[in-house]
Amino acid sequence: MRIISGIYKGRAINPPRNLKARPTTDFAKENLFNVLNNLVDFEECEVLDLFAGTGSISYEFASRGAKSVTSVEINPVHYDFIRRTARQLGIENLHPVKANVFLYLKNCTKQFDIIFSDAPYDLEGSETVIREVLDRGLLRPEGLLIFEHSKKMDFSACPEFWQIRSYGSVQFSLFKKEANE
Repeated sequence: MRIISGIYKGRAINPPRNLKARPTTDFAKENLFNVLNNLVDFEECEVLDLFAGTGSISYEFASRGAKSVTSVEINPVHYDFIRRTARQLGIENLHPVKANVFLYLKNCTKQFDIIFSDAPYDLEGSETVIREVLDRGLLRPEGLLIFEHSKKMDFSACPEFWQIRSYGSVQFSLFKKEANE
């Protein structure tokens, strides 16, 4: 696993064997960020990374100069790895939070420009994150929710659904918060 672009470009991230996360593949991550490069000004973004796992997505946003990146992860081993790696790389704009994502969202009062969710594919109810984020107004106007999922899921009927990107077995459904909503 590596950081693809930005000030930490090329840095390898080597999680210990006891991490049980399924990190987003470098191929899918690189393609997603190529799309995002044309959509957002990273330096103006506050990002929320849900089910952060190894922190791979968080490091990528931080490396590209995001204002702040909040990484939510409940597993203590994963949380400690994210904290340690951010400290080793000298990333100051990354803020790990050890919490249950669903409880975090229920109590969150902050808005974000980008919210990325990569729950374990087999986690029952993971799709409730979409409604929780959109209904609670956690996205700023013109904000973007990116929900990573398997090919078994289809969110195209959701009113805020914008587009889907498919990279191998990885699917990203993108939802947009329009300015007038």
